[in-house]
Amino acid sequence: MKKFLAMILVLMMALSLVACGNSGEEEPVRMRFVTGGSSGTYFAFGGNIAQHATNNAGIEVLAVEGSGSKANCQELQAGNAELAFCQSDVMAYAYEGTNLFATEGKIDNFSTVAALYMEQVQIVTLDPNIKTVADLEGKRVSVGQAGSGVYFNAVDILTAYGLGDVDAEGKFTKIIGTYQSFADSANSLKDGQIDAAFIVAGAPTTAIVELATTKTTYLVELEDSYIEKLLAASPYYAKAVIPAGTYNGQTEDATTVAVGAVVLARNDVPEEAIYALTADIFDNAANLVSTHPKYGELSLEFGASITSVPYHAGAAKYFTEKGFTVPTLAE
Repeated sequence: MKKFLAMILVLMMALSLVACGNSGEEEPVRMRFVTGGSSGTYFAFGGNIAQHATNNAGIEVLAVEGSGSKANCQELQAGNAELAFCQSDVMAYAYEGTNLFATEGKIDNFSTVAALYMEQVQIVTLDPNIKTVADLEGKRVSVGQAGSGVYFNAVDILTAYGLGDVDAEGKFTKIIGTYQSFADSANSLKDGQIDAAFIVAGAPTTAIVELATTKTTYLVELEDSYIEKLLAASPYYAKAVIPAGTYNGQTEDATTVAVGAVVLARNDVPEEAIYALTADIFDNAANLVSTHPKYGELSLEFGASITSVPYHAGAAKYFTEKGFTVPTLAE
């Protein structure tokens, strides 16, 4: 028994010495960053952001695959992630408890880190006869995963063209709607199972890039009169142009609309961690374009442009230092 007690004492002393030796070192804040599907821009760009911050900003950020903007907000609410990518319209719906959050109620345990770039609504087809949204009538169209931000973008645009009607079961009556991810939509187009697909992500988007390398691919355009109608009903959108050459074989600019891609953080993440992340993203953007083209679209002005959801204290501190005033939770 004495030998046993002696061993316990030695072990406790050893642990005490180890603890004392590490007492001056603070563990970095660890954050899980839920992004998007592996064929989308969120996943690729989020991975770059996470890796650079982990290597250079004194924090640990783990990028994980996500299931879209609505699901990402739910992951924040459930405590399964500390950071998330989200469309600007969807985050406002979550914060206010409207649209796709009307049934389950609002989610407001998050705040804004920064707006990063615009996500274009890309309507993709392999049929050269489908030139505008009006041509989708009667066609088989992937409108994004059920309940996703893409789905609601598709509904908004189809409604502007008079094609958004649904029956008592929620099925579209003027198109044949399917509910697929970006990758599944691209595969269904290749196999001739659908005629067009809505993909909302920063261009160029992996799923479309890969599709355009094997098939002649077309982007369906929106006319100005319908864009004006859409913007009047939904101010979260902005007119956008996908430049010629963005995808293989794309010889002309394509006119569409876009929403913002925003990084969100749970309110309980330490201020210093979000400050470090925000600074790492914007201070290094110009030198990181070669690692991902979206770094070239970042700007402090756009980063500080969100008004629908307050900014996290750490992000607000950074933007204030750069001369921008943003709304905060304290206001």
